[in-house]
Amino acid sequence: MPQLLLLGTTGQVGWELQRCLSTLGELTVANRQPSAGQQYADLADIDSLYRLIRQVKPEVIVNAAAYTAVDKAEEESDLAHVINGTAPGVLAEEAQRLNALLIHYSTDYVFSGEKQTPYVETDPVNPLGAYGESKLAGERAIMDTEATALIFRTAWVYGMRGKNFLLTMQRLARERDELRVVADQWGAPTWSRSIAEATAQVLSQLLAPSMKNTLKNYRGVYHLTCAGETNWHGFAQSIVQHGERQVTVHPITTADYPTPVRRPAYSVLSNEKLTATFGLKLPAWDTALRLCLEK
Repeated sequence: MPQLLLLGTTGQVGWELQRCLSTLGELTVANRQPSAGQQYADLADIDSLYRLIRQVKPEVIVNAAAYTAVDKAEEESDLAHVINGTAPGVLAEEAQRLNALLIHYSTDYVFSGEKQTPYVETDPVNPLGAYGESKLAGERAIMDTEATALIFRTAWVYGMRGKNFLLTMQRLARERDELRVVADQWGAPTWSRSIAEATAQVLSQLLAPSMKNTLKNYRGVYHLTCAGETNWHGFAQSIVQHGERQVTVHPITTADYPTPVRRPAYSVLSNEKLTATFGLKLPAWDTALRLCLEK
């Protein structure tokens, strides 16, 4: 069975990936603060990446670790660029050296949000802040190598672990009678488990013996989100409707809720390339949300 190395299982996507990838090969897990049976790897400690990869010699590297604090990245831009920009390039260089496959995750924040139709992979990028800039730097560092790498851009990720919009809305709905949520930013809420399951399905195809000599053909960027679109207000309303306590959710504008970094007003991603290449289509965002809450 192939040797798989997964970085970052304390995050929403990484935790789900650990479950989904375990049937595809011998899985080694690495984290910045590893628990029992895990290896140490910190994307801010580049030497730790070299040591780990040269010890494990994986055939597949899946990087689910990242700096994700969008607003704080303005204050810690150097750290964000090391973790999100420099480290992915190192992973790609090592993958190329080993002739291994690299899977990496990026974000809708590489776009400015000025478009009014779903973004495709070839649309011009123009991040609005340090976080988006650091993730774009990571994409470019990977593609500057000759590694067989797939970059999955995803968006509005949520799950039942960590810090995310779903858990925040559930907490606020328990504490308050009314909520005020931005209604002029549009995207596709994407369940972390949907991302992990799609990744596992892609890998199961790419690891087939018949694919060995054609893997390079699949190198590149792919968009990977749940289908459909909504705004944060619509997302919040759906969360509350599935909750035990019903509260009123009022729509507000971005101007009513200023943040240190501008968010894209429209960052819906087209998944047509993913579907055409691998035959995969993620569920509609509201279907995935219902499944998540039922779990």
